[in-house]
Amino acid sequence: MKYLHTMVRVHDLDASIRFYRDALGLHEVRRSEHEAGRFTLVYLAAAGDADAQIELTYNWPDANGQAEVYTGGRNFGHVAYAVDDIYAACQRLADHGVTINRPPRDGHMAFVRSPDGISVELLQAGPALAPAEPWASMPNTGSW
Repeated sequence: MKYLHTMVRVHDLDASIRFYRDALGLHEVRRSEHEAGRFTLVYLAAAGDADAQIELTYNWPDANGQAEVYTGGRNFGHVAYAVDDIYAACQRLADHGVTINRPPRDGHMAFVRSPDGISVELLQAGPALAPAEPWASMPNTGSW
């Protein structure tokens, strides 16, 4: 068995690309447009880890411009990525306007949310970093 990808449905493809690619640092692996089914698929992966992909599924609005609203079971818990420096990763996200919902106070774990509310867990690769400001005293924001 081989892991292929995790799929999340997104409401705004451009906002999601800015989050996953520009802020989180993933790279677009491939993209396909499906006019008959009225959807776009975009696959992204971390550098050097093209086997572990996230699939963004964007269902096009209907003829009236209405988009499907996703609730509960249409989304899921979270995706997780190991990062070389959790503080640098969180700073990069913050610099892109992303709220750090659960700061890496412990030097090990943080949570953020995509534009569609998908929870993204960041874990420090290897041992936890020593607690450091501003993260060590930063409170949680919202839910994660």
